[in-house]
Amino acid sequence: MAKVTDLVKRVLVGRALRSGQLHEQLLPKRIALPVFASDALSSVAYAPQEILVILSLAGVSFYHYSPWVAMAVVVVMLTVVASYRQNVHAYPSGGGDYEVATVNLGRNAGLTVASALMVDYVLTVAVSVANGVDYVGATIPYVAQHKPTVAIVIVVLLTVVNLRGIRESGVAFAVPTYAFMIAVLGMVGWGAFKYLALGEELRAPTADYEIIAEQTNLTSFAAAFLILRAFSSGCAALTGVEAISNGVPAFRKPKSRNAATTLLMMGLVSVTMFGGIISLGLVSGVKVSEHPAQDVLIDGQLAGPGYYQQPIISQVADAVFGGGSLLFVIISVVTALILFLAANTAFNGFPVLGSILAQDRFLPRQLHTRGDRLAFSNGIGILAAAACLLLWGFQADVSKLLNLYIVGVFVSFTLSQTGMVLHWTRHLKTETDPRVRFQMQRSRVINAFGAVMTGVVLVVVLLTKFMVGAWIVCLAMPVLFLMMKGIRRHYDNVAKELQLDDDYDPAMLPSRTHAIVLVSKVHKPTMRALAYARAARPSVLEAVTVNSEGTNELSAEWDRLGIPVPLKTLDSPYREITQPILDYVKNLRKRSPRDVVAVYIPEYVVGHWWEHLLHNQSALRLKARLLFKPGVMVISVPWQLHSSDRLRGRREPFAPGAVRRAPKP
Repeated sequence: MAKVTDLVKRVLVGRALRSGQLHEQLLPKRIALPVFASDALSSVAYAPQEILVILSLAGVSFYHYSPWVAMAVVVVMLTVVASYRQNVHAYPSGGGDYEVATVNLGRNAGLTVASALMVDYVLTVAVSVANGVDYVGATIPYVAQHKPTVAIVIVVLLTVVNLRGIRESGVAFAVPTYAFMIAVLGMVGWGAFKYLALGEELRAPTADYEIIAEQTNLTSFAAAFLILRAFSSGCAALTGVEAISNGVPAFRKPKSRNAATTLLMMGLVSVTMFGGIISLGLVSGVKVSEHPAQDVLIDGQLAGPGYYQQPIISQVADAVFGGGSLLFVIISVVTALILFLAANTAFNGFPVLGSILAQDRFLPRQLHTRGDRLAFSNGIGILAAAACLLLWGFQADVSKLLNLYIVGVFVSFTLSQTGMVLHWTRHLKTETDPRVRFQMQRSRVINAFGAVMTGVVLVVVLLTKFMVGAWIVCLAMPVLFLMMKGIRRHYDNVAKELQLDDDYDPAMLPSRTHAIVLVSKVHKPTMRALAYARAARPSVLEAVTVNSEGTNELSAEWDRLGIPVPLKTLDSPYREITQPILDYVKNLRKRSPRDVVAVYIPEYVVGHWWEHLLHNQSALRLKARLLFKPGVMVISVPWQLHSSDRLRGRREPFAPGAVRRAPKP
């Protein structure tokens, strides 16, 4: 069974890598771009649509605000990209926003950022996969009918790919990511050429449709609030920008420069795609609605529940290439793929963040352990499990999950940029080189502008999305914050309790050792335990048994063999085994508090799972109780039964903590 399990693991994950091979897993820029930028690039598949969906609540007339909303999103995006280019140079260790906030704003700010990022990473996986399932479900009815199940299966597949290591997952995801970039940029370029140079009219499938406004006769305040809500929804395009700053250690040298270059490439491509899609959507007459069955009119009639609203990219592809054409199909396929692969950004960011938090003792130490393929396997597993729970709980509904989205990422954006302003201010106090001071002042201005912009967006997001789901994130973040504080407090208390006192004498020994060998029968395991106890040369050695039906025969056999260890029989009026021994040990400790009581327990080593149910039950219960007794040592003396021979030479099963982390690259 163990060999089969190991074979399956090798097939799925691959052969284990040595710690010294970690440098082979580092990424060149061409692979790092699809690994870390797939989330940010994929957001153009839904961020432009979200702007139009929110504005459609007031009718198609409000679409004329969309270019201004899109321009505001682009300004924020470029500002954040420029700001994070400063981050990767100043903090290349991989701590990202968490490290920036901790160093410059304090531990609580750092934990706030960490909790926000962890929530956002989980939501990135859930939203991306759910959105991809929507695209596939539009053409495959079975997928649409079983969205949560299909979404969870996809998360499991992504988990397996990422367990194979960051480099292998990057190579696997590079082709579809680049295909999406080329396809969308080609569509934007060809559409712009047809419209501007050739003067051809672009018409989306919904160009002649009408939308019933859900909110009419809006006051100035209500209209402004709706526009701000559209802006906050469009800011979903910024998700994933922070992933590169958290993944700098995964880049090849020079790490900071390569990370900054990749960040710039991602920003320029994302802005071009975002602006191009929403522009072509407007000129081609795209119509989208939050409730298309109720609000969309086709030839004056309600669309009805059978109407499927094509995503904005599909409609633009229809207008540019023609519906049903090969290029239209390619656009649809690569868009669905990139939405699934966008989750890969979180699969690379979350485990690294978890590892750093574990190293700082804010999360369990197992998250700092690398797996067979030198990936942080435990963090990958936790992320996948949390995303699957969200998908199941929200039935993979994108509209519900999006309301929880981007709150966390803008919390981290704002605190990180504020921390960078303090970072440059602190360094400017000691820097005297005019050239370096100018660069620092320029960087401080960029980060200050970024802090203001992202802070404004955070306020807008909270105001517009709090009541429609963002409150869940606002509740989850403090829970994670308090959990991490509690874990750190536990580790600190343990370290303090285990710390050597000033008056501790390493040469100090217990006054005496009182050894007890537990005996049930006179057989080979008992004799081995007695021999081992005698070899330790304790001050006092005795064998102890609990009175039962066979006690007289045991005593007679003991005397006949002439065993040179006294046998003591404990009374047990209620036929118990554990309690009489516990009472006896307690009395020994009471009589001589400075003595150490060593309890030797013979145990069988078996080879089948069902044999564990037939042996060692009393020993397990007794050990569990004795471990809590101060001054008591419990020694297991194994006796290998023949059935255990089948397990000799077998590789040890993996368990948390069985593998130490690999050295830093």
